[in-house]
Formats: sequence, structure tokens, C-alpha cells
Amino acid sequence: MCCCSLWSRCCLEGVSQREIPTYCRICEPLCGLIATVEDGRLVRLRADKEHPLSQGNACPKGIAFTEIQNDPDRVLYPLRRTGDGFERVSWDEALDDIGGRLRALIRDHGRESLGWYFGNPSSFSYSHTLWIVGFQLAAGLRHVYSAGSQDVNNRFVASQLLYGSLISVPVPDLDRTDFLLMLGANPVVSHGSVMSVPRIREKLTAIPRRGGRVVVVDPRRTETARLFEHVGIRPDADAWLLAAMLQVIFEEGLADEQALRRQASGASELRGAVARFTPEATAEVTGLEPDRVRALARDLARADSAAVYGRTGTCLGRHATLVAFLIDALALVTGNLDAPGGVVFGKELVAVSELNARLGLIGYGKNRSRIGDFPDVLGTFPAAIMAKEMTTPGPGRLRALFTSAGNPVSSVPNPRELASAIKQLDLHVSIDLYINETNRGADYILPATTFLERDDIPLPFTALSPTPYTQYTERVVRPYGEAREEWQIIDAIATRIGVQPFAFGPARTPARLLGALRRNLPGGSKVRPTPPLLVDLALRTGPYGDLFGLRRGGLSLRKLRRHPHGLVLADAIATGVLRDVVQHKDNRVHLAPAEILAELRFLTAIPTDPAYPLRVIGMRELKSHNSWMHNAEPLMRGNREHAARINPEDAASVGISTGDRCRVTSPHGSIEVTAQLTDDMTPGTVAIPHGWGHRGGWRRANAAGGANPNDLMSTATADIEHLAGMSNLNGIPIRLDPA
Repeated sequence: MCCCSLWSRCCLEGVSQREIPTYCRICEPLCGLIATVEDGRLVRLRADKEHPLSQGNACPKGIAFTEIQNDPDRVLYPLRRTGDGFERVSWDEALDDIGGRLRALIRDHGRESLGWYFGNPSSFSYSHTLWIVGFQLAAGLRHVYSAGSQDVNNRFVASQLLYGSLISVPVPDLDRTDFLLMLGANPVVSHGSVMSVPRIREKLTAIPRRGGRVVVVDPRRTETARLFEHVGIRPDADAWLLAAMLQVIFEEGLADEQALRRQASGASELRGAVARFTPEATAEVTGLEPDRVRALARDLARADSAAVYGRTGTCLGRHATLVAFLIDALALVTGNLDAPGGVVFGKELVAVSELNARLGLIGYGKNRSRIGDFPDVLGTFPAAIMAKEMTTPGPGRLRALFTSAGNPVSSVPNPRELASAIKQLDLHVSIDLYINETNRGADYILPATTFLERDDIPLPFTALSPTPYTQYTERVVRPYGEAREEWQIIDAIATRIGVQPFAFGPARTPARLLGALRRNLPGGSKVRPTPPLLVDLALRTGPYGDLFGLRRGGLSLRKLRRHPHGLVLADAIATGVLRDVVQHKDNRVHLAPAEILAELRFLTAIPTDPAYPLRVIGMRELKSHNSWMHNAEPLMRGNREHAARINPEDAASVGISTGDRCRVTSPHGSIEVTAQLTDDMTPGTVAIPHGWGHRGGWRRANAAGGANPNDLMSTATADIEHLAGMSNLNGIPIRLDPA
């Protein structure tokens, strides 16, 4: 029975308590949940035993979302700044004033003065994402930023260089691989990222149980590394290790020449580019014995099947795009790209890649930033340049900023610079659940719904699931207070400046597609499209769709509503699809684009500075998620404290013990945190969790203390990775002192 029918039946029968299947939208496994609702309020969440993939498993964050939903610190009504505080206003008052101020800014400075920043949770709301893109294209916004430049944009750029398609991202075939090499990833805690795998711990531990191997490369012996083989590399040295492994494989004749001839171009150029990166030449940078690197390369190349996977730790260094590129190159060179047990390409739920190839809606380097001349990635620029875009005079200066589901003052480098720059804006409007470090000085805070207060479908994640799967959920509860869905707020703002998302000027190519789409809506082109209507049309015309009845058994929203616990679409990702994935004109994977050859040519280590002898890296905690879950009481139990993980040898050299307060200083700033000594850290490396150091409207989070490690990071344009605009948040030189 679908959840709509369940809801209706309960209402008719006068039942005040209902149990409704839904799914978690905090991180990428999208675990199934059962919501208990009583008299319109969420009572509790528990894991859904009927979910086909998560099968009764959910992490503490998902279960604790009840506390977020019912948090008395949530913003539930539109707020307008008054001096040092806020006052409640009506939606019409807020939107009309915002609209008037925007129209004045557009009149005086043009639409290029408007900007938007959206955070990580927007990726888990199809309607939020759709309407931001629709508004951006219709309004011609240039200043668009996202959490992607602190997370994953390098992965997309690597895919563009390799495959000619930004969003063609392969995932490890965990169920069939014999050898899994993971770099900078801790999926036992993160539950997997850029792959959607519920119960991932079981998937990983099954590999050695069937006779395979899992090798974790990380400067910290993470929770994942403790379960498998750990290679303790030095921070920000992944590019050197991967290049050295490729050098060994080429030099010793271990490359899969048949795969190279069939799939790729540029193999000989890549071979020449990595020739100088012998295990001996790279040992000082990686901290790894040459024999160990050689053994790792040989074992990977000789395995019956092997998958290579890297995540956040590989994405936030100085050579992030190169690292992502070399990860896939290593898979291809060993014959493990688009092969069972290797890294494989899932099928999209909606035909985004195909449409984009035809219409060019999104891309790479279609525009360049005013500050730093960075290429856009999927229509966004590096968030690390936002502050300078606000403060640097001249045409195109950022004067009005919208932030939605994001807290960039917590997440970008040099947060003090951004906090100061935001004060110079003519208008700052935030759409969020809380008063946070970014919006506490905003002109308006507009209350958004939680994920339980809206319908949803995980559009981007089906292609990232080794077991193709999807689920549609209706909202579980009506919005609390006067909270509204983000798409409704964006639509209302657009209306007040004379813009309609998904209705562009006739001269623009996207207008023809979306105009045709609108003509097929009930009521014709005068109807403003809604998210469920658009997603149903997209689903039905997509790779799994029913083509409006022409494909028997295909998908539609109506069909998904009949499967409230979700629907498995295939047993495994199909292989042998690379020719359909690659968008380059020669239909081959490009192993030697000029950008990558230049990166390898000029790859050099940072000289050691005796004043900053250590390196700092980030780390994820099981009961934290970026900057927005420290206000939930169940997640903060047990005297949780923000602490730097330090190797005992490094701590002893400066007279620091566990529990001491210590000062961490970089060339760019300093913070104070509690020291926690652990042998899990490789010597010379300090790990500090991100997302702490709150000064918003969330009382428990503020009281938890801590510091923001991004105070140690730089926003100088030379310190931003130039191919994808990634913030450099890993491997920063530091020193430790007793506080």
C-alpha cells in the first residue's frame, strides 16, 4: 500500500498515530526509515526492516533526526533583522521587501550582482536542486557557489577530462571485486560517499571473507582501516603514490594492453608522464617504502578484479583533480574500468547526461570567475572566492547573496574573511532550518522544511548505487509553523523580479526543450510546473521510464507510489557500457589531456618549513554531519568534545598530553582545541574534525564549544586548486604548542 493511501485510510478511520515509510536524506546510503506520527507531530524514527537494501539498518544520525524535526531552536517563521536581533514578519512582508530590494539592485548593478550559495543538503532534495538550476538559468545568475568546492567538484572535472561528461562517475563494484583500494575514504563512518550503499560495512567485510583484500590508504588508521590493511601515507601525497603505482605497472609490463587498445587514447603519453615517479623518487613525499609501493601495484594489477576508490581525503589537497583522474586511470590501465568487480558506471534515473550532451545546459569552463579566473563546474564557482567577490570593486561585484541549506562561514577556508565580507552585502537572505554562523547577520531568514516535510526522490543517486535502486516518498508530516519548501520560496522570489524558472528567452537553446515540456503539461504553457509533475515527466522519459505506456514495466511516479519501501531496479550495474558513457568524439577515454600532463610535469612537493613541521587533515565523526547536527541531544551524549588527534611522539616533542588544551597554528591562523593522543595517527599528522565552533542560534551546539579548523586555511587564489576550484583543506603545514 502506498503511503498516500495509508495516510488517507488512517485519517478516515480516525487513527491519531500512523507509521509511514520514508528514507533518510542526511547522507548517501539513503537508508529506509519508518516515521511514527501522532496528531501531526513526529514521535520517533526507526530503521525500516522492509527496505530492500538497508534492511532494518540506520545510523545514529538518521534515528536522531526526530530531534532536528522537533527542535525548539528551529526557525519556523520568517525573520527580519532588527539591529542585533530578528523580528517575526509575514511571508508577504518578507518576500515583497526582498523583491523590491532585488529590483533596485538589478536596476543599478544588473543581475550579475546577484548570487546564490547552496549547501550539501540541497543534493538530497530534488525540488530544491531543480529550482536553483531553473532560477539560475532564467535569471542569468553568474555568482553561484556550492559546497561542491569543499567536497567533490574535482571528481566531476576528472570525469569531464576522461570521459567528456562531468557527471559520468564510476563506482566500485563492491559485490564482485577481489581487491578494493581505498584512498582518503572512511566509509565505516561516512557510510560511503559518491556511492550509495546501505549496510556498507557488511559489503566491505564480505570482500576478505570471500578471499579478497581491502587496502585503505590514509594518514590516519581510520575506523575503516582498523578492519582491513592500512597504508599510512603522508598527507596530500596521493598523487605521488598513484603516479608511482602507474609507473611500476607500465615499467613491469603489467598493464592490460587489450583494455588500453579497446578503451583509451593517450596511454603512451601517460606512460611517459609518470616515468619519473618511481617508488624510490616518491618515497620522501609519500613516506612509503619503495618495496611496499611496488607490491601494492603488482597485487592490484594481478588481481582477478580490482576497484580503486577515493573520497574526501583525496579531494581537498593541492592536486585534487589530478588525484581523481589517476584513480580512474589506474583502474583502466589494469583492465578494471567498466568490468565486473572493477569500477562501473550506473544508469541514471533521469537522462541528464544525454540531455546535457545535446543541449549544453551545464558544463565545465563555460564561464570564468571575476576573481582568480577559475572555470565554472556545473555552473558554480569556488566558494573560497566568495568573500573577495563581495569586497572587490568593479562591474559584477557580488552585492546580494542567497544562502540555502548551507553554512559557508563554517565550511569555507578563512571563515573570518567571509563573515566580514557578508556584512558589506546590500542584501543577504538565508533559507534554512536554523540561525547559523553564516546567516546570523542576514537581512532575512526564511524557514525551510525538513526532509520529512516534503516529497522526494533521490535522482542523482541511482547511478551511484552498485545495486540500482530508487524510492519515492511523500511528506511524512505537514510543515511545522510557517516553514515552506525551498522550491516554493525560490519560485516566489523569482516571481517578484519578473523571472520564471524553466521559462527562458526563445533565443536560448534550453528554452526550446523546456518550452516543449511546458506545452505537454495539463493546461498548456500557462501552467507553472511543480516538482512532482516535472520529475514524473523526466522519470517516464528516462532510461528506466515507462515512456508513457510504450515500455512495459517502466517507471512512473504512480508506480513508485505503489512501492513505499523502494524498488530495486537491477541486481547489479551492467558492464560493457563505456561507449555509451564516453562523450568524446572519438568514443575513447582520454588518458593524456593537456591539463593532466601539465599537472604531472610540474608536480612538486611543498618545501618543509621548520616553523610548521606537522600537517593537519580533516576527519569525519560518526555522530556529526558537517556543521548542522550538533544541536541534537542524542548525538551529543557522553561528554563529546572537539579534539585534535595527535601522534604521541609529536605530542611529547612539545610537552602535550591527552586532555590538554593545545594551540594549532598555520601560516594563515590559529585555533585552540583539546588534545587526544592516539597511535592511529601517522607521525607528523594531526587530524581535527570539521563542523565545530558554533556561534549561531542553536543553544546546545554553541555550548559544545570547539573551534573551526578552517581558520587555519587560506583563500589566496594561489592556494585554490586551479582545475576545479577546490578548497585546500588537507595537508596544511602547522605547528603545535601548549595553550
